[in-house]
Formats: sequence, C-alpha cells, structure tokens
Amino acid sequence: MQVMVIATDQNEKEIIAFVLKRAGLAVASSSEHQRVLKNWSEHPADLMVVASGEGQTPGKIIKEVRAVTQIPLLMIVDRINEKDRCDLLQNGVDVILDRPVSSQVLSAQVQALLRRSTAVPSFVLPTLALNEITLDPSARTVTVSGKETRRLTQLEFRLLYTLMTNRGQVVPLDVLVERVWGYTGGGSRDLVRGLISRLRRKIEPDPEKAHFLETIPGVGYRFTVDEL
Repeated sequence: MQVMVIATDQNEKEIIAFVLKRAGLAVASSSEHQRVLKNWSEHPADLMVVASGEGQTPGKIIKEVRAVTQIPLLMIVDRINEKDRCDLLQNGVDVILDRPVSSQVLSAQVQALLRRSTAVPSFVLPTLALNEITLDPSARTVTVSGKETRRLTQLEFRLLYTLMTNRGQVVPLDVLVERVWGYTGGGSRDLVRGLISRLRRKIEPDPEKAHFLETIPGVGYRFTVDEL
C-alpha cells in the first residue's frame, strides 16, 4: 500500500515517513501539496497524510485535496478548538491527530484507515435503490431525484451504506464508529457528526433540515425515506 506524506517541515516529514516505512508501508513524500495534486493521475496513492505547517490554512488544503481525490485522508495539526476540528471533518478529513503525535498511534491510525478502505470490495455489494435515492457501491456514488450524482469518499460511503441497510432503525454512535472507522469501544461524536454533515450537504434537499439522515439526540442516527 502506498502512502503520500505531505509536510512543510523537513524533520517532521522524515519522521512520519520513517514511522510508516517501519510499519511496512511504501511511502512517498513532498513539501508541497499543489505539486502532488498536479501529478496525481500519474502518481496516485492509497492514503494521504498531511501535516499542516505554520502559516498554512488546513481547511484550504483539504478542499484542494478533495477536489482531486477521495482517498482516506489523515491530518496532523497543532491543537485546535472544537469548531475548527468539526470544520476539517466536514471538509473531508477522515482522521485528525494533534501534535505531538505518538508514532504508535500514527501507525495504527494509518493502518486502520487502509484496512477499512479495502476490507469489502465495493463491487460485491448490491446497489441500494430506496424510492428517490440510489447508492451505487461499484462507482461509490449516490443519486437523489432532482440532484446530480455525487461521488462519496470511502468513509462517507460506509456510513451511508450502514444507515441505508438499516433504514428506519436507530443506529447507535458506537456502532457507527465501529462499522465505519473500525474502532471498538466508545465512539467519537465529532467523527460521526462531521461525516453526517458532509453527507447531508451531498444528499439532502436542504442540509439544514434533515430529510434522509435523522439525528436521534444522545443515541445515534436513523435513515428515513418516504415510502411509495
């Protein structure tokens, strides 16, 4: 599996690359994300690690990355507040790690993302067509009546597939985290909330008024669809 590491700090870039190589992964690295994205079609990767540097705007980097690729994305940042963390998750980050980063945690998070992204070949999953919404696993796209077809990230797809296959049922937060991210034990409300927000922007007629993805306060989420 190939990991692309992007970091402006040379020492940090070398440390991250060293940790991931020791974990048995192939690693390419760069100091400039624009250069990587410009040549992405010729030199793609299975996962990207971005260590934001001083003076950079993490949200801008994420939007530029997501305009080119939907691969799993891990970002390393200085400690940020809850709003900024949620904004990054909503813009497309899959996992956020705060500096200083433990080498063991970094390695485990990267391998978990890679494992989950390749665990179930999407082509073996059936297409889900529920009245006005269709989820196509083979193309990893979702189509809602009256809206253009939208491509989903791996995590967005797993979350929506989990909710759609359990339509009408409340799926608890810890179950969603385990199904989507592969963790066990307590779930992370921020992770799920950020991913739900991203999905709502892609499928809801009005992202501010949930039609498909219903929040059940203190419990989890439920997928609902009008029956014919």
